[in-house]
Amino acid sequence: MQKAFSLIMPTARGRLPWSAWWRDGVEVQARRKLRAAALIACLASPAAADTALAVTDHARPGYAAFAKAAADLAAIDSCDPEALRPSFHAAYDAWLAIAHLHLGPAEEDGRSLAILYWPDPKGLGAKAQKTLLTGDPKALTPEAMAQQSVAARGLAGLERLLYPAEDLRADPCPLIHATADDLARMASDLAQDWGPFGDLLVTAGQPGNPRFLSPDEATQALLTQLASGLEFIADRRIGRPLGSFDKPRPDLAEAAASGRSVQNIILSLQALRDLTFALNADSPRTLAAFDKALRLAQDLQDPGLSGINDPQIWLKLEILQQAVRATRDTAIAELAPALGVGLGFNSQDGD
Repeated sequence: MQKAFSLIMPTARGRLPWSAWWRDGVEVQARRKLRAAALIACLASPAAADTALAVTDHARPGYAAFAKAAADLAAIDSCDPEALRPSFHAAYDAWLAIAHLHLGPAEEDGRSLAILYWPDPKGLGAKAQKTLLTGDPKALTPEAMAQQSVAARGLAGLERLLYPAEDLRADPCPLIHATADDLARMASDLAQDWGPFGDLLVTAGQPGNPRFLSPDEATQALLTQLASGLEFIADRRIGRPLGSFDKPRPDLAEAAASGRSVQNIILSLQALRDLTFALNADSPRTLAAFDKALRLAQDLQDPGLSGINDPQIWLKLEILQQAVRATRDTAIAELAPALGVGLGFNSQDGD
């Protein structure tokens, strides 16, 4: 009788029937497919936002630097604008590194507004300062300054005193020192308060944290600051002086008196780029959009935006505005899904 044919496959352990070899091969392929699917799912899932890095490398150092710059300004024993202006600019620069963080301690008692009240379309700051200039200098105590209108205080108040548009009609020295001291106090308080507030962001979702009930809440809060900061640059820092092609408004530029309107745009963009990198360094499209906007801003060569009545300069500013808005759209499109969150409410919304 003819024997049935049986295919034998060699293996490391001897000889294995074909049917068994085929069955094991299918199982191996199935396991490989499962591992590949798991890897793809892992890569497609939201990345963990580096909230700790945003706190330790961005927010806290930024507030500490601002506190030091403000203290250095307040320590100057002079009322000569030429002696004060370099430190004034240093403090302004330091503030812009963290001015976009409209959350936590910055919103308590209107601190962020008192540090930089702008825009001021009704000129409330100048009106309040005139009253303070002609009043009793003895009333300019730290306690009294803390109760003054936010429009009369902070960096905008100091700019009006150090770069006056007209004769101040009174000795500005007491008010200069009172305003600088008030600024230094607020900066110091913010730097201290960001210690415990930063801990709340880092420990989001952990027991005993009543502010952020999940890590996603902390991530959403920081992403909202990023998007709102870009919107503020496009709509306020650029949009207000841009006006329209037929009617530019260079008089509405931020810090035009001190000639730092464009510098404020550049520093704000750099700060928001730093925040982006801290939240998710793997954001190539967003970082590239920031770099494009920064190049356009650096090419303006018009520090106080006084030349935007020139159609060519106006057009450059409009192109920059478009680039900033594109950066915001790119950040939302790339970062939000990567981090697994959307945008939340921001204190600047509806201003």
